[in-house]
Amino acid sequence: AIIAAGSQATKFPGVPEDERIMDSTGALALADIPKRMLVVGGGIIGLEMGTVYDALGSKVSVVEFMDGLIPGCDRDLIRPLQKRMEKRFEKIMLSTKVAKMEAKKDGIHVSFGGENAPAGVEVYDRVLVAIGRRPNGKNIGAENAGVAVDDRGFIAVDKQMRTRDSQGNVIPHIFAIGDIVGQPMLAHKASHEGKVAAEVIAGHKVEFQAMCIPSVAYTDPEVAWAGVTETEAKEKGIAIEKASFPWAASGRALSIARSEGATKLIFDKETQRVIGAGIVGVNAGELLAEAVLAIEMGADAHDLGLTIHAHPTLSETVCFAAEMKEGTITDLYIKKR
Repeated sequence: AIIAAGSQATKFPGVPEDERIMDSTGALALADIPKRMLVVGGGIIGLEMGTVYDALGSKVSVVEFMDGLIPGCDRDLIRPLQKRMEKRFEKIMLSTKVAKMEAKKDGIHVSFGGENAPAGVEVYDRVLVAIGRRPNGKNIGAENAGVAVDDRGFIAVDKQMRTRDSQGNVIPHIFAIGDIVGQPMLAHKASHEGKVAAEVIAGHKVEFQAMCIPSVAYTDPEVAWAGVTETEAKEKGIAIEKASFPWAASGRALSIARSEGATKLIFDKETQRVIGAGIVGVNAGELLAEAVLAIEMGADAHDLGLTIHAHPTLSETVCFAAEMKEGTITDLYIKKR
């Protein structure tokens, strides 16, 4: 058996029961376009839905308890996104919390708290709560089959996606994949885990050993990253070097009037291999694939820099970032140190 029960949106405590207050699933099924919408949560899901409704004509505001959007992503990748959103959205309220929410006839009345909180009460047609997701492990009775489920609802698995009992012993005939086995909660990660589980069941000796799992925020501009981030390297004491190419020097980006982007590569200081990458800009999610392959294959800046890319394209910014590291870039003047 394979457990693939997924996750559900985390409930916001103290929120009244009202159809105008919704999670991301409800936001995909609206019959009309709200004039004014509040997004509670400045993570990937909240910003993606905010981007959609902004494009449809809604006045969108975002409230985030932390001091930055998409916590965990490097700040240099977030800055271009936040700058554009600040121009398009009605408000972005960081370091701010929802103090009170009331459902009234004329809309959802919300008051805020925190150093950047607006005074008074704001009224919204719709409120989207996007403060994360929680696994469904506690809702399926897996314990009745001897499968261990932790307090948060996650099911622990080994590299072959086999579950364990409460004593930590492997249960060879019950597998689990996807959101229910832990972060990151991404569909492409779950699909890969599903293939591993199916192959193990078929008798093949395989394991889930992805060196990096790409993450993409489908916002405008998109933000995509994979492997080791600068933030993670700093926290774990990993010695790195980095190189970044600004899209302001990209002919293709300039021709489509979207030069706010950047492509960044992160290298292990000792081996000089690519161990991380981040891109912010139009179609960043599509462009990231080359960097993911480079990480998986153990490539270095020399490998990427010598790979001939079509010009002018956005994909060549990966090559240019590598050339920035090598000091061989000809598309951008760099002063000698």
